[in-house]
Amino acid sequence: MATGCQTFLKDSYKFEKMMKRSDIKILIIDDEPFIRESLAGFLEDCDYFVSSADSSEQAMDQLRETPFDIAIVDLRLPGMNGDVFIQDVSRLAPQIRFLIHTGSVDYRLSAELLEIGVRPEHVFYKPQHDLALFVDKIEDLLKDRLLP
Repeated sequence: MATGCQTFLKDSYKFEKMMKRSDIKILIIDDEPFIRESLAGFLEDCDYFVSSADSSEQAMDQLRETPFDIAIVDLRLPGMNGDVFIQDVSRLAPQIRFLIHTGSVDYRLSAELLEIGVRPEHVFYKPQHDLALFVDKIEDLLKDRLLP
């Protein structure tokens, strides 16, 4: 079965030569099971190593065990919200890059997140119908690390 990711990957040859996707570790934090599972399944089909959590606290536990490269973070989470999670993680693991996936259409990045390096182009609004945009942004976020 051909997936949207397989079609997209044909256009990503340069990135594939730099690093295998299976070496990239992505953590998805979202309390909505359908969104979390569909995004995780898509990224797994793209050959990324994907883990997921339904809360910031569960994600923190996983971060203690695994050095993730990318975290895709929902903002409205039970317990610690996504903004606070990103700020805390950026202090503990500065190598992690962040994408925000939110249903808040009027969301604006705080000065703290801008200082960490999160930019408006790193914010995805639900529902995000073109999941290949996540792959494009993951590649963009990691290219500074991957180029010689």
